[in-house]
Order: sequence, then structure tokens, then C-alpha cells
Amino acid sequence: MAKLINIKSFQEFLRSGTAGGIILILCVLISLSIANSGWNTAFNQLLETKIGYHSTAVHLEYPIILWINDGLMAIFFLLVGLEIKRELVEGELATIKKASLPVFAAIGGVIVPALIYFSFNKGTEFEGGWGIPMATDIAFALAIITLLGNKVPSSLKIFLAALAIVDDLIAILVIAVFYSSSLEYTYLMYAGLIFILLLLFNKFGVKNLAFYIIPGLFIWYFIHHSGIHATIAGVLTAFALPTTPDATESPLEKLEHLLVKPVNFIIMPIFALANTNITYEEGMLEGLFTPLGLGIALGLILGKPIGITALSWIAVKLKISNRPAGAKWKHILGVGMLGGIGFTMSIFIALLSFADSPHILSEAKFSILTGSVFSAMLGSFLLSMSTKEKKRTT
Repeated sequence: MAKLINIKSFQEFLRSGTAGGIILILCVLISLSIANSGWNTAFNQLLETKIGYHSTAVHLEYPIILWINDGLMAIFFLLVGLEIKRELVEGELATIKKASLPVFAAIGGVIVPALIYFSFNKGTEFEGGWGIPMATDIAFALAIITLLGNKVPSSLKIFLAALAIVDDLIAILVIAVFYSSSLEYTYLMYAGLIFILLLLFNKFGVKNLAFYIIPGLFIWYFIHHSGIHATIAGVLTAFALPTTPDATESPLEKLEHLLVKPVNFIIMPIFALANTNITYEEGMLEGLFTPLGLGIALGLILGKPIGITALSWIAVKLKISNRPAGAKWKHILGVGMLGGIGFTMSIFIALLSFADSPHILSEAKFSILTGSVFSAMLGSFLLSMSTKEKKRTT
């Protein structure tokens, strides 16, 4: 029964991920259209409009764009955290044998793109953006592999999902450690005490979601003011929620089911709409061949598949891991190419890297968009061709 619940949850995530990926693409096209039309100025003014509440004791008045990137994205990271914990307890990361291949693949898919970026940008003003090509966009990658349907072994979808989840965990750690400003330890202490309270709720069997969500909002507030990026609050709250490997729906699984569709259909599209408004400027195409552009684009297009495939091959050859059932190395390479769809996560890290340089940020976004599109096309083509070859030989 536990396996049935896990499979059902995974299938629901895939289904909504497919539709969510399509909506994301539409929002990207809309955002690009707005950015290159007469509505661009008004749209940017809207994003910079401040909303919220401010007093001497409480400061919660920020531009809409910050509410999206720090507020709504915290909910996205809450969902990612829930998925990671569920997979650790009862899913594809629950045992060393199951977890080892996607873990090795994810590590390779993080290290190689970062090295490629760093090799182009060492000692330049762009050096701090090394984390940009590390990320994989779960929604887009899973949407594409699901749209391929029976053209790929079903085990590859599970492998890609587990890989993307580990990739997100690494990205979260990178954001927390390397992309946070100077720390305010008093606020961190408050957040830590509330997190400990949530762990105590878990230990003593508290299952009411309100006892986790409401304190989680305070964790968000204190972390936001501490200098660590506020989205980490979502992950901490997720890890505190109780779950079980049996047939009973746990609070974690209940919240995950509640969040999947709002995140995929509302939050991620809003993020894409607000953050892909790239105004095409003269010289932007040439910018793809600058150290910044090459580091990002090649990191995604080449670094991801090379890193994912190489470390997967090493893990299998050392007999630490097994290949997914029915999958050949061409399939793993194809999945690695889909891993190069950085998009929302890469844009998010770019925002943290170059927030004070709008021109550099635009070039980074354009490079991310280019690298992600090429990765999607190459991965889809290779996986489709691998299936055709299999049919011809049977």
C-alpha cells in the first residue's frame, strides 16, 4: 500500500508537471512579448510597486517582484523540500542502492557545469555566477520526458525525477551557503528556535498542519531578515513535517498534494512571467559568445550531460549502482541533456548573482534561455532516436 501511495503521488506530480510545463512555456512567451513591446515600462513599474505593511516593529513592505522571488518561491521550495523528504523516507532515495545512481548523477551534473562556467569566468566580474548552470528545472524536464510517453522507459522518468530532486537539494545548499548576504545572528537564532519547536511537534506526534505552517511563516520572516535567502524557510518547514512509509496519508503527503497544482499552475508561471521579461538589445546575440554567455550556455548544454553521464557510468562500473531498468547509456545521456534545462532555478540563482547589474542579468537570462532550449531539443531528439533504433532492431 505504501508503494501504491508513493506511485500515485509520483504520477500526479508527473501529470501536473506536464501541464505546468506547457503553461510555463506560454508564460515565458508572454513575458518575452511584453518585454519587447510598448507595455514593458508599465510592466516593470508594476513589478516595482511596493505592497505590504511597515512599522517600527514589523517590516513587510516590499516590491511585488520581491514578494514573488522571496515569498512565492518559498512555497515552491516548501514543495521541493516535501518531495525530497518523502523520497528519502519512502521513495527513490530511501535506500543506498536506490539513491546512489541519481545522487552520483546529480553531483556530476553540478560539478562539471560549475567548472565549465568557472573556466570561462575566473577572475572576471562574472565569477560569482558559477552556480547558474548547476540547476535543473524539475517542471520543464519532467514535462518534456513525460510528453515523450512510451518513447522512453518508465524507469527513466523516475531516475530523472530523483536526479532533479537531489539537484534541487544541492542548489538549496549552494544558495544558503554561497548566495546569502551578511548574517544577522539574532534573527537566525529566532528562526532556529522555531525550527526546533517544529521538530518537537513532529516528535510528539502533532499532525495538524497549522502547527507547522503558521510557525513556518515566522521562520520565513526571521530568515528573510537574517541575510540567508528566505526560500530556505520553505525547506526547513518541509523537513520538520512528519511522514510515514505506511499506507496512512501523513501530514507531509497531505500538504504535498495540496501544493502540487498551485505551485505548477500558479506560482511557477508567475515567477516565469515576472523574471523572463528579457528585452532584446543590440549585441545580445554576441553576448552569447562572451565568457558569461559561454559559461552559462555550455555549462547547461555540455556540462550537464557530461557530468550526469560520466558519474553515472563510474557508479555503475564500480557496481555501486545499477542502471534504470530497460535504459541504455544513450538514454542516460538523453536524460543528462534534459538536465541542462536550468530555466527557473538558473534564473533564480542569476537574480541572486547579478541583482545589482540589470544589463548583466539580462545577458545571463538570455544565455539561460538559449542553453535550456538547446538542451530540451537535443535531449528530446536523442531519446526519440534511441527508441526508433530499438524498434528497428526488434
